[in-house]
Amino acid sequence: MTRHGRTLVRLGAATATALLAAGAPAAYSLFDDPAPGPVVRGAPYIESRLFFGTARPDGGPAVTDRQFMAFVDKEVTPDFPDGLTVQNGRGQWRDAHGMIERERSYELILLYPVAQARTGDQKIEEIRTAYQKAFAQEAVARVDEPTRVDF
Repeated sequence: MTRHGRTLVRLGAATATALLAAGAPAAYSLFDDPAPGPVVRGAPYIESRLFFGTARPDGGPAVTDRQFMAFVDKEVTPDFPDGLTVQNGRGQWRDAHGMIERERSYELILLYPVAQARTGDQKIEEIRTAYQKAFAQEAVARVDEPTRVDF
């Protein structure tokens, strides 16, 4: 190959390299962009769900709808006046004597801001204790989960 031919090859290689180098950042930037994520809405809240059984371990009559709603009005609404949800259910659990108890139940759902977690926790524990005393219950189950809420 002549000197002129080698110069043309080098010039061609340099031009190709320059073009590839210029285009590479743009091409690779497609891979660097994060995939669009889910839209996050609402403020951080705690969702607390309480499960209230209605059968009485002492054999007394089951808690009625009227009694339960009166309990909610007296013990829950004053501490959580912004809103709550009550759902009817059927549940089962193993009692302190090892027996499987099947009963009608209620699920109470409470939402409160994370900033109020400490006071919310205390109020919920008072509600659980009050129900246990009022209706001779062994327990009221509780589930807490962080969530986001938008009204």
